[in-house]
Amino acid sequence: MEELATKLLAEGIQKKVISPGKGDLSTFPDGTKVIFHYRSSLCDGTVLDDSRTMGGRSKPMELILGKKFKLAVWERVIATMREGEVADFTCDVKHTALYPLVSQSLRNISAGKDPLEGQRHCCGIAQIHSHHSLGHCDLDKLQANPQPLVFTLELMEVLTPGSFRLDIWAMTDDEKLEVVPQIHVEGNALYKKGDVKEAAEKYHNAIACLKNLQMKERPGDEGWIKLDLMITPLMLNYCQCQLIQGQYYEVLDHCSSILSKYEDNVKAYFKRAKAHAAVWNEMEARADFAKVVELDPSLGPSVAKELRAMEERIRSKEKEEKGRYKSLFSSDSNAPATATTG
Repeated sequence: MEELATKLLAEGIQKKVISPGKGDLSTFPDGTKVIFHYRSSLCDGTVLDDSRTMGGRSKPMELILGKKFKLAVWERVIATMREGEVADFTCDVKHTALYPLVSQSLRNISAGKDPLEGQRHCCGIAQIHSHHSLGHCDLDKLQANPQPLVFTLELMEVLTPGSFRLDIWAMTDDEKLEVVPQIHVEGNALYKKGDVKEAAEKYHNAIACLKNLQMKERPGDEGWIKLDLMITPLMLNYCQCQLIQGQYYEVLDHCSSILSKYEDNVKAYFKRAKAHAAVWNEMEARADFAKVVELDPSLGPSVAKELRAMEERIRSKEKEEKGRYKSLFSSDSNAPATATTG
């Protein structure tokens, strides 16, 4: 351990163990997945980011070693830690210059945004030497005045290569194509069990895999169309989950997108019709249900059932509104006359 500390010090990194870990030190080969909590601070103790509170929730960082993560020093220092260890690493400016960009991405992710939002129009080095705002005052100050930082890391788990499924961003194109059918099957199994939210997440991940590949193809080309035909059934499954969860406008958007390309997709019409009915778009729902029967007459009984349910909801709503208005006017007529003075 003293030898490791000496090597780090020579590299401009000072390590201070707060809580020792357990077991032997891993060899950390490329492809190892490390899960850790982090807190990034200025040397005066001012906290910039904390994975335990970022975005209002506690979510550890997951990193695949050897994938050229933008903040290389994290990979360097993690390789000196045991599972369960907590340590402070004070790092010279040469290791922290890119932290403002990394922090911006991490904050975007925690807020559910595109991690590259605000970084698409110039590279990292160019941004460091420009006056481009990162959208956060503290990061803008750090970008204008780079300084040493303290990273407090807690290594939660070390997963050896092959013992876990790679995140989508870390997969090769072939790996993405290979994993999609597996995720599809997992989503179907979850849906059958009634775990709709988890199933939707599986379908969403599979769609993301294919969308990532599709971005590399020219729209309308054979490769693009092949991927789109794989995306469509996944999107319809996702829409079914969203219908159950009451996300009707999202269903309308996705089904309309499908129908703009595949005008005879019965399932898209059926799901869009149900979404229209749920948000009181009666005319649009009737038109889509009629299209369903036109394309597949065998679905007539199912459509008739949905129409009856919609009509019953409309009648109940009208009855409720009439009762509300009647009560309102009745209340007004029984109210005593009053006089006001200016």
